[in-house]
Amino acid sequence: MSTAEESYDIRSGLTDHAPDKDPEETSEWIESFDSLVDIAGTERAEYIMRQLLQRASTQSVAVPMVTTTDYVNTIPADQEPDYPGDEELERRYRNYLRWNAAAIVQRAQRDGVGVGGHISSYAGQATLYEVGLNHFFRGQDHEGGGDQIFFQGHSSPGNYARAYLEGRLSEDELDGFRQEKSQAPNGLPSYPHPKMLDDFWQFPTVSMGIGPINAIHQAQFNRYIHDRGIKDTSQQHVWAFLGDGEMDEPESRGALHIAAQNKLDNLTFVINCNLQRLDGPVRGNGKIVQELEATFRGAGWNVIKVLWGREWDPLLEADDTGELVRVMNETPDGDYQTYKAEDGGFVREHFFGRSSTTKELVADMSDEDIWKLKRGGHDYKKVYAAYKAATESNGKPTVILAHTIKGYGLGTTFEGRNATHQMKEMTIDEIKLFRDRHRIPVSDEEIEKDQHAMPYYHPGADAPEIKYLQERRQKLGGYVPERRKKYHPLQMPPESTYKHSRKGSGKQQIATTMAFVRLLRDLMRDKNIGKRIVPIIPDEARTFGMDSFFPTAKIYNPRGQNYMSVDREALLSYKESTEGQLWHVGINEAGATSAMTAAGTSYSTHGEIMIPIYIFYSMFGFQRTGDSFWAAADQLTRGFVIGATAGRTTLAGEGTQHMDGHSPILAGTNPGVKHYDPAFSYEIAHIMRNGLHEMYGDHDMGDHVRNVMYYITVYNEPITHQPEPEDMDIDGLLKGIYRYSTSDIGGPKANLFGSGVSLPWVIEAAEVLADDWGVSADVWSVTSWNELRRDAVAAERERITNPDAEPRVPYITQVMSETEGPVVATTDFATLLPDQIRQYVPNEFATLGADDFGFSETRAAARRYFKIDTHSVVVRALQMLEESGDVEEGTASSAFAKYGLDDVNRGTTGTAGGDS
Repeated sequence: MSTAEESYDIRSGLTDHAPDKDPEETSEWIESFDSLVDIAGTERAEYIMRQLLQRASTQSVAVPMVTTTDYVNTIPADQEPDYPGDEELERRYRNYLRWNAAAIVQRAQRDGVGVGGHISSYAGQATLYEVGLNHFFRGQDHEGGGDQIFFQGHSSPGNYARAYLEGRLSEDELDGFRQEKSQAPNGLPSYPHPKMLDDFWQFPTVSMGIGPINAIHQAQFNRYIHDRGIKDTSQQHVWAFLGDGEMDEPESRGALHIAAQNKLDNLTFVINCNLQRLDGPVRGNGKIVQELEATFRGAGWNVIKVLWGREWDPLLEADDTGELVRVMNETPDGDYQTYKAEDGGFVREHFFGRSSTTKELVADMSDEDIWKLKRGGHDYKKVYAAYKAATESNGKPTVILAHTIKGYGLGTTFEGRNATHQMKEMTIDEIKLFRDRHRIPVSDEEIEKDQHAMPYYHPGADAPEIKYLQERRQKLGGYVPERRKKYHPLQMPPESTYKHSRKGSGKQQIATTMAFVRLLRDLMRDKNIGKRIVPIIPDEARTFGMDSFFPTAKIYNPRGQNYMSVDREALLSYKESTEGQLWHVGINEAGATSAMTAAGTSYSTHGEIMIPIYIFYSMFGFQRTGDSFWAAADQLTRGFVIGATAGRTTLAGEGTQHMDGHSPILAGTNPGVKHYDPAFSYEIAHIMRNGLHEMYGDHDMGDHVRNVMYYITVYNEPITHQPEPEDMDIDGLLKGIYRYSTSDIGGPKANLFGSGVSLPWVIEAAEVLADDWGVSADVWSVTSWNELRRDAVAAERERITNPDAEPRVPYITQVMSETEGPVVATTDFATLLPDQIRQYVPNEFATLGADDFGFSETRAAARRYFKIDTHSVVVRALQMLEESGDVEEGTASSAFAKYGLDDVNRGTTGTAGGDS
């Protein structure tokens, strides 16, 4: 098989399978077109071609879609704009940046530290960053608002190096790279982590493809708040710097259609195509640039390839036969990587030598001249032309595919090597060569003192290049990246907003999901915060009872509704609007989590508080998109995450894939999430009220407390919601536990813990224990197992860090210290959830939980199977009282037989029906 045949994915073969019935006529057409290009230029030729294609379509002439183009620059040399900057000054400090970025990592390998880092990543994309920072990326003081830049994670030393030249970071801080605690307060995080450097980084981007999908929804959110009249974002642009290997992640490509459908021309992806993954080539036998071009073009994006530097222009112009372009097309990525790890002579023989015609093209060039033929991603003039075209694109998002070399400028031991990503340091000789190539005024003596004391270089604040750098940033609106925390606190809703929720449901039975939706409706009516609420729904609004919002709040669509809705006559008709409030992302949990992140960080990115309320099947949250929630916490997201249809047994009939018995456990591993499991509507009201105050109110709780997400699990089982007790222990409710009821029948004592949907079971169990067995059981509502454990763990930590202080007693220990009798904790989640607090409860403790896969069944039968239902609680309490001698021996066995605990058909716990 030939090389061309092996590289089938390199370009679109428009005529490969069509016979040429008149080669002479074909030649004449080609000559005519070539004359058009020579006389009128490429821009005119492009217009004529578009007209011909359009005309062909009207004449029913089939023309296949061109998904890939030749392996050359998209923007012809004659259409490139003049470069507006001072090339020499910019080159100077770009060299300083590469040097200082390498020094940061090199110095981090000193004895006793050795914390790693990446030398090659920034070196390969410095030009991509610097062209943007010098001429495009707007800071937050720009009159049109600041751009949002998703910088590549592994290149963070480059961002720190620039901040050093700008005077924002000191040498001590650079020396604190990857030593956040040992070098505090000068420590710097390894990658873009807003959580760790909250006045610098805006977006966490380092891995798993979360950056691309977050950038798309950030751009969409910018349009959302613009269309709704919250803020004018018409001049703000979102830039995402990505790796070609990163584009293999499903999240990296999975939402591309969303950007195109919504015409997000405020979004540009810059993909650093160095052709390398972390271990080797991205596509050794193929061409990742061509593959990505086809993917993005097919998804509806504007594609700009920046493959070759200006030194290639004369060669391409002289390529009358098309042989050079053919060789470029057919050379696989693995070879391109190898060329830059060799020398000019090797390139002459193995690249240009593939054809006698191309070999003749470079016959008059020296090996050194051939070696200096740059890749397009290292040519600031080519990159500038691409960025300018991207910002002027109308109606489409743009992707720039920039051909680069990983480790560019670091020498042949680094450039393009498979191991370059893992290479953390240079030898003395490599440092000297690096210095010479970048003309850094550092002596041999300074370098030879200590391999790991490679000196930083700064020419001084008054140096012409530094003044130029500062002037460029001042003109563009300030430093980038920069994270701000300036916003106006919201006036909280009045107490009357929560009155309906606190009254309960009367004689009506409703699920906690519906109870929450009713409260949300009341909050959206509030004159202060209502318009700032962003309900985010993947595609289950009707399941959650939120279809009542359709005709009033409406569904956001930047195009409005240009069709006749099939249910237009219905009371709850589907209604889309450019000013719609509901963000309906479709069946796309990853996208919905990205949307929540964009809205939940608007207080920082836009200085405008928005309140995301993301409601979803609880099973599809922390299990499916846990990485995104972690990134959201890193980005200091605030908002409400509503896990609807929660529990292992409440979603009757659905089965394993839908039944969630563990999301609170997963959520508990995320320090940025506070989980609550309310049972009644009044509990939901207090939790929501406190969450709004904590995250958005005007108080002195501190930023570290405000930057949380409230995860609230709600259920689809209809129950009767009790009114709020008059002596409600609100403090206990918010801390995680309060006593719901006290039994005073005078029998043996027991304590029954329930949370969420299991609280009604333990209320019933207390009644059964009293009526059938004379046991006096108190009922406790555990609104947050996770918060109780966190408080207890914090108390233990305080004890070890303050050995001379009086030990603080955990809240759960305080609450239970004066109670009598054993504790039976029951939940519709796995036993691990209640077991988190077992060691902090002084009473004997037993847990009943659903520890297996869910299955399709009635609620009553499923709960009897898992032994978590009312009568299972009764039997377990009696067993524990037997063991302590408080009831007669054999009582538990009698109860087991009485209630038929081994027969799932005798289960009675739970109601039927309930979609929300």
